[in-house]
Amino acid sequence: MAATPVQAVDDGGAALNALVRARLAEESGEPATALSALTTLSSLAPGLPGLRGRMLEQAIEAGNLEAARAAALTLWNGGDRRFDAQLVLMVDAMRRSDWKAARDYMAGRNSKAGADPIARLILPTINAWIDVGAREKRPERHLVAVNSRARPEPSLTLQVALVQIATRRAGEAAVVADGTTLTDRTSQLLALRAAATLDRAGQRDAAERLRARIALAAGQREDPLLLLPDQPVTSPRSGVAQWLGLLGDGLARTPGSTTKLPLLFARAAYWLDDQDWAVRTTLVEALDRNGQRDEAMALLDPARKALPPVLAVRRAELMADAGDLAGAATLAEASVGADAARSLLVRLADIARRSNDPVAAARAYERLEASLGDGEGDQSLRGTLLIARAELLLQDDKWDAAAPLMEKAVALRPDDAAILNFAGYSALERRKDVKQSLARIEAAWRQEPQNASITDSLGWAYFLTGRTDDAVDLLEKAQRGEPGNAVIVEHLGDAYWKAGRKFQARYSWRAAALLADADMATRLAAKLRDGLTPATTAP
Repeated sequence: MAATPVQAVDDGGAALNALVRARLAEESGEPATALSALTTLSSLAPGLPGLRGRMLEQAIEAGNLEAARAAALTLWNGGDRRFDAQLVLMVDAMRRSDWKAARDYMAGRNSKAGADPIARLILPTINAWIDVGAREKRPERHLVAVNSRARPEPSLTLQVALVQIATRRAGEAAVVADGTTLTDRTSQLLALRAAATLDRAGQRDAAERLRARIALAAGQREDPLLLLPDQPVTSPRSGVAQWLGLLGDGLARTPGSTTKLPLLFARAAYWLDDQDWAVRTTLVEALDRNGQRDEAMALLDPARKALPPVLAVRRAELMADAGDLAGAATLAEASVGADAARSLLVRLADIARRSNDPVAAARAYERLEASLGDGEGDQSLRGTLLIARAELLLQDDKWDAAAPLMEKAVALRPDDAAILNFAGYSALERRKDVKQSLARIEAAWRQEPQNASITDSLGWAYFLTGRTDDAVDLLEKAQRGEPGNAVIVEHLGDAYWKAGRKFQARYSWRAAALLADADMATRLAAKLRDGLTPATTAP
């Protein structure tokens, strides 16, 4: 049998060992460890096919620019002019203010640019900012050349304005900004950056006119990026960074997108301007999507840099995801001020709910409810809040206090399937007004027959009212929808037992036991031992 490329140069096994360590680290989501192992491997088997590409990818994930540059340069000089290498080398050149090298790298894949949509997105803007750094005349020509006169792209038009301000032509930029129609989220986000930059250049009236046209900023600014402090674009590096960051954010929002390309854009942007809050936010989200939560949290360390409220709340959410629920609730509550945007109050309420601290959750719900008006959207949220407050009371077995809140929610949102289901099921599991509870759950199910939780509620209602065959049919459907839901699986087991299908009942109970909490596990153990009894029937 022929030797592998590693075995051919590795009589002692060191290279093979490094390769295995690298692969294990890659699979475990530990890019810094993988890069270290690959670096060792490169010293033992430098000609191993694909090695430099893997080193580049792991260096980007680890945020190691020096290692990324070395791997990218080796690939580039060897004729492998891949996009990630091009971007890393351009970033390195811009950081050194080597505008000629940056321009050469951006031109190095021209033969592929015509068929490369990513290149078409980045080349005009990056080339314009390189020309700003090189003090070329009319650097915006790269953007103007690709922007349709009949249907100009507002994001490119605003980039023209930013480039003009950078070359001390703020008056021209104000005219361009005034003529820009904002059509999408990207152009609205760019408009905020352009407005801040116009402000800094002394064009305050033009800045205010531009802000007035930002649909997302009307009333309360709910988009997380729009809640960040306004920051002007002040240099070629910050100009390229803000554009790469916006592209990375947009790519991450594309359905079915991978995690690698948004992370590449976010890393490149952060290497260019680590003081840009929008860039930092984009990198945090890219890291979290890529399974690097600890590194995402490190970027939001308040000990290193005071955080705007929206990013403090994001850190709290990451802390909650990591299991620090109490710390997350404390940080979120301290970070959300009295004049906070509605979206931050909603996120505070969610963090407080997850914290299992009913007092903190109640405070958060009260703050959110106090911010509500009489509009349809506010009334919908008010109904949800009433249910959330009722759920807190039910967790403390305070039915008499919770029931009026649920009735108010139903009166407020009589066609809301989630509210009808919660109110109906909460009453049903306590055997309160079974007829009305059943009617509410049936109404919820007619609206959302594919919802596994509502289907389970209706199946269980039929079980409790003696319609066993109907219960089994619905509970089987619910179980197919959420096979990992222990409550549904236990309900199905109880229904099987009552229908005389005892073998299937025990099978379902055993499956539920694998997913159960302590109380459910005790109840299931008794059923598996003694069969179903009134005392061991699911609540």
